[in-house]
Amino acid sequence: MSEVQAQFYGGPKECPIENGRIQVQRISPKISDVGGIPVARAIPQKERRLIGPWCFLDHIGPVTNGPELNVSQHPHIGLQTFTWMLEGEIMHKDSLGSAQVIRPKQVNLMTAGHGIAHTEESVAGHSTLHAAQLWIALPLEHKDTSQRFDHYPELPTWHNAGVDFTLLIGRWQQQQAPTLHFSPIVAMDLFAAENTELTLTLDPSFEYALMPLEGFFRIDDQSFNDNDLAYLGMLRESVTVELDAGCRILLIGGAPLADPVSIWWNFVGHSKDEIAKAQADWEAHSTHFDTVPGYNGKRLVPPPIPW
Repeated sequence: MSEVQAQFYGGPKECPIENGRIQVQRISPKISDVGGIPVARAIPQKERRLIGPWCFLDHIGPVTNGPELNVSQHPHIGLQTFTWMLEGEIMHKDSLGSAQVIRPKQVNLMTAGHGIAHTEESVAGHSTLHAAQLWIALPLEHKDTSQRFDHYPELPTWHNAGVDFTLLIGRWQQQQAPTLHFSPIVAMDLFAAENTELTLTLDPSFEYALMPLEGFFRIDDQSFNDNDLAYLGMLRESVTVELDAGCRILLIGGAPLADPVSIWWNFVGHSKDEIAKAQADWEAHSTHFDTVPGYNGKRLVPPPIPW
């Protein structure tokens, strides 16, 4: 997962309230290129930088018979990379020596902490690639935590009101995902085989958003598809969603971080200085970032820091 160029920002800016009701903010994605494949990037954008600790959301595909994914060796600090796989397979390798294929209905989670490098490549023999890739910003007190990689082949699943639920991280009602996290957070995949209306109970202290991965859904007479993100904001106790048959949505949310977060290129930090040092170390091939064993491609080169 690589490359975002964003500015520096702090806490949430709430959705407007009209006639006593919290409005839904529509955020249209930007089309970007990751490893040779076009992706829809929902955040960060000018309208919305963070959603709880989530600071990056790319929707890849579905791409059928397209170019193969090849994300060259690149570094991260201060974040967790999070991949939710729907179709196809991706090989993850990192500087810890991890080498893990992620398959449909599995999560890969890499905790960068002080610093890590990794690569991602399509696995031959799969004509379709479909995934959601996200970053989770680490809170200030955990930004230099030990690097690690975790693979989650089994996650809590259940069926209710005509919808298949998969809890990817955090807690939802009585369900708890095993996925490692460092601040209050949630992500969940919802799939409706038939037209259905669903009311979700929310935590008013969390920010939430819904992202269509397949098909159409509606909130408050607004229709969302084609990767348009529905930002729900905070203070909501529930939301009612109408799902068309075949609709799959990704719910993400969490408590806003207490400290401002900075993003530049592939780095997440809490100051310009720590990001500038990480980039200088990467460019100097310093021991801050070890090499990814078994990868023969090039290293990504960052753009010049603008400050």
